[in-house]
Amino acid sequence: MPRKLTVRQKIEQRIAHKKGEDAFLPREFKTLGGEDQVLRALRSLVADGQLVRLGYGVYGRATRSRLSGKPMLHSAEGFSGVARQALDKLGVKWEATVAERAYNEGRSTQVPVNPVVRVKGRFSRHLRYRDAELVLER
Repeated sequence: MPRKLTVRQKIEQRIAHKKGEDAFLPREFKTLGGEDQVLRALRSLVADGQLVRLGYGVYGRATRSRLSGKPMLHSAEGFSGVARQALDKLGVKWEATVAERAYNEGRSTQVPVNPVVRVKGRFSRHLRYRDAELVLER
């Protein structure tokens, strides 16, 4: 008789199947178990280094660093890309800043370093990864 999967194992499987996504919200896993069970499983995944907590109710996919062995954010687009995915999933309307658009259109040679987005409407959460914090323009 096969054993039933735990909530944590179900969450791990769902994360593994979402290849293009690097940001996750607890509400994506609410069908797998109760709210407390899901949050407990997410906390244990963070403790094991499979996820990184980016803010209140926002998690990012993680991998182990080859140099230090510590978990690090796993995304080709970096923290900025994961934060924008999270904003999309939270339903927050945003757009690129003026400086970023100028660089992308070739009107400027200054590369935007800090992750900044222009938020349309209300949003008060703080998204951060290590020393980088998503800066919100109004």
